[in-house]
Amino acid sequence: MNSQPYSVSRREFLRTSSFATAGAVAASYAGVFAAGSDKIRVGLVGCGARGTGAAMNCAIADPAVEIVALADVFPDRIEECLKRLKDDRAGKEWSCSREWKDSHRVKVTPDTCFSGFDGYQRLLKAGVDYVILAGPPHFRPAQLKAAIEAGKHVFMEKPVGVDPVGIRSIIASSDLAKQKGLGIVAGTQRRHQASYVETMKRIRDGAIGEIVAGEAYWNGPCVRTYGFYHERQPGWTDMEYMLRNWYFYSWLSGDHIVEQHVHNLDVINWAIGTPPAEALAVGGRQWRVEPQYGNIYDHFGARFRYPNQAVVVSMARQINNTEGRVAEGVIGTKGRASAGRIEGEKPWRYEGPNPNPYEQEHADLIASIRAGKPLNEGRTVAEATLTAIMARMSAYSGQPVSWDFALNESELDLTPKEIKEQGFKLGPAPKVPPPAPGNAELI
Repeated sequence: MNSQPYSVSRREFLRTSSFATAGAVAASYAGVFAAGSDKIRVGLVGCGARGTGAAMNCAIADPAVEIVALADVFPDRIEECLKRLKDDRAGKEWSCSREWKDSHRVKVTPDTCFSGFDGYQRLLKAGVDYVILAGPPHFRPAQLKAAIEAGKHVFMEKPVGVDPVGIRSIIASSDLAKQKGLGIVAGTQRRHQASYVETMKRIRDGAIGEIVAGEAYWNGPCVRTYGFYHERQPGWTDMEYMLRNWYFYSWLSGDHIVEQHVHNLDVINWAIGTPPAEALAVGGRQWRVEPQYGNIYDHFGARFRYPNQAVVVSMARQINNTEGRVAEGVIGTKGRASAGRIEGEKPWRYEGPNPNPYEQEHADLIASIRAGKPLNEGRTVAEATLTAIMARMSAYSGQPVSWDFALNESELDLTPKEIKEQGFKLGPAPKVPPPAPGNAELI
């Protein structure tokens, strides 16, 4: 949130929002992890850079964490991840608050490394208490379902699906987690960032009045700049190439408006207290046109209308040599708010501590489990992901998309036909041409 805010009724906002902080719950180890042990046995599914970083974040967040199992489709990714986790000389990893110094708590053995498409299923049987899901978003619904059915607490990276069918699965698994007393926290880390949390408390208390408008941005360079693209290597099949470059294929990532911009849209939903009623969007693929960039767009623009008639404009762009802006803000009848700042009748600026939110989200989940009141962010992150999916569906189809249609009626499942018929195999890649603006069928 680096721009401005709004408000539905404060009562509704309070009902739908949570403000978790690490010190808000008491610590009690009994019977929570590892059959009463004070150790927290963590398994990582998805051993790329974000997964490795998330495992480090989790260990830094709580000294009782032990990383005991790894799973990925590709064995070399597991080997690379384990090498980094066991190297205290690796330096300060991305999103960690300090240099990695906890390799002594990496208890992974050859028997607890699981490769292949079913690796996550075998990991769930390896004595883990807490599972980190950090592979391509396409796999998140099935993996969350399996983890909750196996009785595991879950941290899952955003986004949590790529289509309405997957989102309904996430919501069902989240409901099951509540019934079973299991915790779920998502990688929408702004919900655990002190400056955002304190801003939302003031919005809830009416500091900017009723929210009437908002804006959300994630404009930056092509993600190839960040190392997401991997050159094809000898021996890779078409499917392996696609999976290793999952970001660039909408069936695996959801497109960048879903994979990346979901952060900003989640903040808007959080501030208003509800997902939007409708999305109308445009987008295209004009700069990133080479075949190695898969089939995703390079820009989106959207307008969201919320149930209280607030209107939010949204931009998501991945084009080099353009202005970068990552921000959210809402405007109310008495002022405007962005992360850590309120302007208007009740001006305010956050000046307190701001612990690393990538670690705080793990600390909050672990603390809530110990207190016997596990956090469950499954539905809120599902709603944020579906908000972004609605905009992508609208841009692809050229039609407005309502929340009710996307949540309850849409049968859209981006799983390629070849995979539905034959299952996952490291052979020929499915055919996924870029969607032409306005040409996709609204399913």
